[in-house]
Amino acid sequence: MTHLTETDYLCGLKKEDFQTTIDGKEVNLYILKNSAGAEAAITNYGGALVAIMVPDRDGNYANVVQGHDNIKGVVDSPEPYLSTLIGRYGNRIAKGRFQLNGKEYNLAINNGPNALHGGKRGWNARVWDAIQMNERELSLTYISAYGEEGYTGEVKTFVTYTWTDENELIINYLAQTNKKTIINLTNHAFFSLAGIANPTPAVDDLLCEINADFFIPIDETSIPTGEILKVAGTPFDFRTPKALGRDIDANDEQIKNGAGYDHCFVLNKNEEGELSFAARIVEPKSGRTMEVYTTEPGVQLYTDNWATGYEGQLGATFPRRSAVCFECQHFPDSPNRPYFPSVLLCPDRKYRQTTVYKFGVDK
Repeated sequence: MTHLTETDYLCGLKKEDFQTTIDGKEVNLYILKNSAGAEAAITNYGGALVAIMVPDRDGNYANVVQGHDNIKGVVDSPEPYLSTLIGRYGNRIAKGRFQLNGKEYNLAINNGPNALHGGKRGWNARVWDAIQMNERELSLTYISAYGEEGYTGEVKTFVTYTWTDENELIINYLAQTNKKTIINLTNHAFFSLAGIANPTPAVDDLLCEINADFFIPIDETSIPTGEILKVAGTPFDFRTPKALGRDIDANDEQIKNGAGYDHCFVLNKNEEGELSFAARIVEPKSGRTMEVYTTEPGVQLYTDNWATGYEGQLGATFPRRSAVCFECQHFPDSPNRPYFPSVLLCPDRKYRQTTVYKFGVDK
């Protein structure tokens, strides 16, 4: 097996720029590389994806995920969830409250009146223990202490990133708890299929397809109203491909509540927990494509509505709506919605999830 030197890395990132100690744990950069030479670069701080190098229709490689080129940038990012792992609960919980076994739990309020993405210091801001198994596989482990961010139960979580010869990034999640708790894990990758640049182009022209007949409407604080609505006749109908920008500023209450798209889609499934097609995007100029497959019941479509043009890696800048996120997950505020799929994890059960981001080209 040939071991590459850092100068061979397509992404242009350097391991020493990520090597430090945080909370007594070593932080590093891990480069996964397949036989075609495509790369995925990950740091064990928050499990953040900092580069995915894939070709366009002419064979030109570019980084299609937003990130930073050093650990200080990752830690101090204006977007704290930039392409990171999210836990213990992805998305929002209304007023930071939920009940379990008749007891009310109170979480940190960090998004308007609600709890978001695991709290003030969620798993996106924790150092995961990392082992690079081989050139294509990285294993991450994190133990979330009982009471961390207000959650009950100690949770041990394993996440494996696998980068295949088919340019698939496969993310496998496994979690166990010692007491009943709630869990909703996801990856918050910010994808820019045109390639990051200064400035990174807007995602308006991306053709988007989502395999969902229904979506979950939200109130003005981005909490589900409790309804599950048909996408038909709304700006949320992506059952056949359409440009993301077509209805992103539609005169629609739901679009206004999300400042664009920031909504969970109810994926069409034949059976619960099956790994099935969720979404596909095509970048017309480069021809790059990405398909999303997941075992989860929902996917949150987020069109990067709050970015400010801040600087990312290697001089790239990230303006508003220069990325799109497909956060595969259970539905927001599920602990307070008993008719949503359950997010309860018990000691005698294991949480499992698989999500696949598959990159390709339309010729």
